[in-house]
Amino acid sequence: MNEFINNKMLPIAAKVSNNKILIAIRNGITLALPLIITGSLFLIISSFPVDAWTDFLSANGIDAYLNKGVTASFGIMGLVAAFGIANALAVQYDKDGVSAGIISISSFLLVTPNLVSDDGVGIPTAFMGAQGLFVAMVIAIISTLIFKWFIDHNIQVRLPDSVQPAVAKSFSALIPGASILTFWLVIYAVFQMTDWGSGNIHQLLMEIFGGPLGLLGGTLGGTLVSIFLVSLFWFMGIHGANVVNSVIMPIWLMNTDANRVAVEAGEKLPHIITQPFMENFVYMGGGGATLGLVIAAAIVGLRKNSSKMTKTMVPLTLTPGIFNINEPAMFGMPIVLNVTLLIPFILAPMVNAVVTYFAMSLGFVHGTVGIAVPWTMPPVISGFLATGGHISGSIIQIICLILNILIYLPFFGVMEKQNRMNEMQEI
Repeated sequence: MNEFINNKMLPIAAKVSNNKILIAIRNGITLALPLIITGSLFLIISSFPVDAWTDFLSANGIDAYLNKGVTASFGIMGLVAAFGIANALAVQYDKDGVSAGIISISSFLLVTPNLVSDDGVGIPTAFMGAQGLFVAMVIAIISTLIFKWFIDHNIQVRLPDSVQPAVAKSFSALIPGASILTFWLVIYAVFQMTDWGSGNIHQLLMEIFGGPLGLLGGTLGGTLVSIFLVSLFWFMGIHGANVVNSVIMPIWLMNTDANRVAVEAGEKLPHIITQPFMENFVYMGGGGATLGLVIAAAIVGLRKNSSKMTKTMVPLTLTPGIFNINEPAMFGMPIVLNVTLLIPFILAPMVNAVVTYFAMSLGFVHGTVGIAVPWTMPPVISGFLATGGHISGSIIQIICLILNILIYLPFFGVMEKQNRMNEMQEI
């Protein structure tokens, strides 16, 4: 088993986790998280489920200002991703990330069709936000790779050394930038003159990527597959979420934003599986839903004859686990390459996903309302906030946490026996 993992699985996993494009997507989209969390705070205030409060906000016009804050933060995810992904990818290739990011933003705006009305011409805000993530990803990656090719082949304006570095750097991006913008201008013109994607590159890419990724990130079956892959990567010592979520995160963010729009419009929530669904309900304690594991370890540690390993690790893992930080458990217990804990490590988050999914779909638990709760928020509180202030969100977290403890207990008991035997042999 260990030989197969070391010789076959680990090299593949390492290549995937070190892929520059996946790293750039992850890091680039992460730039938008502070904005999303800030917008979520505005959304919590404006939509807190107390009629007297919402009536007060509406009567005084405060809700309009709060909604403006929500739109200004959620509504530029696509723009931020276009810059962030290009910048992150260029930096990995030791190129000017800022220039690459600016060119990417300009290209993103270039291919986005304008809205024409009697009041003038404008940019559709929907494509600036979550709906534009696919186009932002594609444009950022392609533009940066073209930018890299120009710089590598020294096709750039080079100024004398006496010129200030900032000025020289900006001029070095002139030829690559002009070429990249011309390329996307031609693409935009082709779409406008044909029926591809109804003349809209956003629509075409949504049709190409939205279907397959929607099955993986927007359905229960696909979610279970992603959970399995995340747990498997973690088991091999690779940050599973960084690898798998780089691909699926755009779907979760779009679903999250769609729920937010539905809440603001007073409509039914269109999606169950969102970013808050995954972070706050599936992965309580981090990858593998390890809060259940560290609590199970704490229960075992109460015994007088518990192993020294357990007594040592419980205080080191329990407090971080409450705040969804599980690296101490991953590498301290350890979970990585520990076959004894592999089954519950995969099973626990899957159980959370299934139980929460059906509880929400049947109406027992309120769905997530588009609020991005910080991932370090402890369970019970995070469930309450993610569902827009509904206690059912906290209750389902408690139920799932109890199930996780019950899943981990017997397997940790086996590991505890192994630890005690090893300690006795050392004596």
